[in-house]
Amino acid sequence: MPGLRRLDHVGVTVPDLAQATAFFCDVLGCEPLYALGELRRDDQWMTEHLNVHPRAVLRGLNFLRCADGAHIELFEYQAPDQRPVPPRNTDIGGHHLAFYVDDIDAAAAHLQAHGVRLLGGVKASANGPSAGQRWVYFLTPWDLQCELVSYPHGKAHETSAS
Repeated sequence: MPGLRRLDHVGVTVPDLAQATAFFCDVLGCEPLYALGELRRDDQWMTEHLNVHPRAVLRGLNFLRCADGAHIELFEYQAPDQRPVPPRNTDIGGHHLAFYVDDIDAAAAHLQAHGVRLLGGVKASANGPSAGQRWVYFLTPWDLQCELVSYPHGKAHETSAS
């Protein structure tokens, strides 16, 4: 795409905006940038512009800075056709947010000290293009899948001669 520079932000719908903002800021260390209040329309605007039910209500939006990477935009919606269960990685549209950290062992211990559920222990990618990477998945309090990742000496595909 002409002019593409980087990923700017990721938008995530959460069940409780205050809880999610507290988790991302107090536990992960993101910084709040700004918040927007409720958006409700009685026409087709919500469907036309956001691809949601026409009677969906955006209860609020918080925009967060996550260190020097992409920002996170948190939404809380209320909609007649809302599905309350987050998609799994195997579902179409499944996803996770990956957070790069300098010291993955310290970061994993920090999450555990805050009662965050890690999915297994920290793993190392020993072979292939991801060799040199260490990672672990974790769940937010509302079961959004996230990942800690670190590769301070690079990954094989970045350090190998092409």
